[in-house]
Amino acid sequence: MLLRLKIPQRRCSRIAVLRWTTTVLCVASLAANLVLYCQALPMSLGLLLLQAIAMAGVGWQLRHWARSISLRPAELADRMLKVQESERQRLSRELHDDIGQLLTAAKLQLDWLQRRIPGELQAQCATLRATLDDTLTNVRDVSALLNPRQLASLGLEASLRAHLVRTLANSGVNWSLECQQRLGGICEAATMAAFRITQEAVTNMLRHAQARNLKIHLRRTPEGLALTIQDDGRGFIPAHNPAEAGQRGMAGMHERATALQGSLTVISQPDQGTRIEALFPWPPRTHERARTPATHDL
Repeated sequence: MLLRLKIPQRRCSRIAVLRWTTTVLCVASLAANLVLYCQALPMSLGLLLLQAIAMAGVGWQLRHWARSISLRPAELADRMLKVQESERQRLSRELHDDIGQLLTAAKLQLDWLQRRIPGELQAQCATLRATLDDTLTNVRDVSALLNPRQLASLGLEASLRAHLVRTLANSGVNWSLECQQRLGGICEAATMAAFRITQEAVTNMLRHAQARNLKIHLRRTPEGLALTIQDDGRGFIPAHNPAEAGQRGMAGMHERATALQGSLTVISQPDQGTRIEALFPWPPRTHERARTPATHDL
């Protein structure tokens, strides 16, 4: 991955050096022509005009190049999110299809062996079977986290509820998921972004917040799909630039919201909990549908 990223950077730097070298040469050539012209030395006026037109073209090219470079961070973030989701889906398939099948085959072989070994070894076989069962369950859970297949079939609310049940089952956290409207018709990108942001927020809460209560609220608004996540944990001081501060999870949340032209706000203070508000605007084709009264969605 690092090698792949370094190669484009080297190419871009070489192109930049080539362009600036060309610009310097053109400026020097134009300056020399002006000196000759001012000293009344023989020189074609058409050549001077040609040099001026060439410089104007080079200037336009540099301006256009700088404008295109300014758009690259957003395009790169969107591309990285797509590559990340594609890689997660690939790993999920490998875990489910390859490792899951191998563990299932190991259980079948253990069943065959358990029927043929002496009784004094049955306890060890039972322990080994329990270990295989736990491992297979963990593999399936990780596969589901990497690629939540139920999003397409069950929808966002049911998928989030299943994720919260599975993740917070033994955590001691009291949680609630409020959604009083149907969420049908939401684009796949917004659904995936809302799921991933909630997933990251819950993971951060379990790792750092020591919260006892968690509230998640989903609602349709005229502006778009609104997501609110609030806990009563330790809280923190949000960084202005999470990526530079090393907060990779928070940076990923902002990137997902930004990629959909949305917004994400983190409100938190030490010992005052954390509140995350995200808004994913409706695509143009579904904007009018989103403006329908809430009573129609109930």
